[in-house]
Amino acid sequence: MFRQAATSHIVRSAHQINQGVFPSLPARGEVSDFYLVPAEEPETIAQTVVELVKTRLPKKFGVDPVRDIQVLCPMNRDVTGARGINQSLQAALNPPGEHSVEKFGYAFSIGDKIMQIENNYDRDVYNGDIGFVAAIDREEDELVVEFEGRQVRYPFGELDELVLCYATTIHKLQGSEYPVVVIPVSTQHYMMLKRNLIYTGITRGKRLVVLVGQKRALAMAVKGKQVERRWSKLKDRLMG
Repeated sequence: MFRQAATSHIVRSAHQINQGVFPSLPARGEVSDFYLVPAEEPETIAQTVVELVKTRLPKKFGVDPVRDIQVLCPMNRDVTGARGINQSLQAALNPPGEHSVEKFGYAFSIGDKIMQIENNYDRDVYNGDIGFVAAIDREEDELVVEFEGRQVRYPFGELDELVLCYATTIHKLQGSEYPVVVIPVSTQHYMMLKRNLIYTGITRGKRLVVLVGQKRALAMAVKGKQVERRWSKLKDRLMG
């Protein structure tokens, strides 16, 4: 069902964006591995992302909404950022209940997708590692997280090392790939709408990439500078 690299619209679109060219979008009804789902208002963008992850993409492509799909956001804040979409996706896919553990601003439940946000050499888990909550041990006051088949135990008082990871920022996961990537694009993110950031997000998708949002926001990113120049005055300091 998915296109391979030789004919991949993901590859073509990434190259176009990297060259400052607005990507070629599939015609209505055309089978592709790269789509832009239009939405204008931030609330509509966030709602559409949730609908795609929970229902539309699993139904059409037979993917698991939690393990196969990763939402990557240009920023953390605002309704279309990683924090807001994380909460919405958790509510839609694995809503907290009476058996959840609430610590440090998050409610953790069995089945939640989580991320380690600092290196912990004792547990052999590192910043950016993604796992899934496997159990909640009330007798020991510990959360059990599975990382690629290995179970790691966290005392409740140390859950500040973990955050939900249904959605995260593009910056946070630059070195990883996922079967399906969904990226909200909104003018809310204008400060982070850079060509290299969107390029990085798109190239994280192995089989399917879906952008959700405003064409003008994507155009802003495509036309934006690759790297912001930094005026450190280092040359003047060295010469002075």
